[in-house]
Amino acid sequence: MKKYRKGVGIFLLNKEKKLWVGQRIDKKNKFWQMPQGGIDYDETPIQAMRRELMEESGIKKNFEIIKETGCWLKYDLPKELVGVVWNGKYVGQKQKWFACRFFGDDQEIRLDSYTPEFGRWKWINPSDSINLVVPFKKKLYKKILEEFSFLYN
Repeated sequence: MKKYRKGVGIFLLNKEKKLWVGQRIDKKNKFWQMPQGGIDYDETPIQAMRRELMEESGIKKNFEIIKETGCWLKYDLPKELVGVVWNGKYVGQKQKWFACRFFGDDQEIRLDSYTPEFGRWKWINPSDSINLVVPFKKKLYKKILEEFSFLYN
């Protein structure tokens, strides 16, 4: 049976309905992604979401959770990465996604609050995220955009 790592993702919109994305510093490529990460063994999905948002963007306050996905959304790693990522323990990730609204100022965003995962960040039109994300996550991002489309359309 395929084993998936449990994780969370954050669909973070600002006041102008733009979506926050970051470019990872550990990968030498042109792809951008929304904040996401694993759920620690002693965390609930909402606790993991708050921790990941803080670690990856520095945002600790001035945001609200609007909606959580009703079910777990999955993505599979490409075959060449299965034995490499997460020490070969998982074939992909299943995630709870949280739509959040950020009502603070951009100066509150600090990529260096913890061990940095992103080197750059920007606000984009949500639909543009499909063209910026790594190809194996495109289907996942389409589902996320559909689920949260009422927030930006």
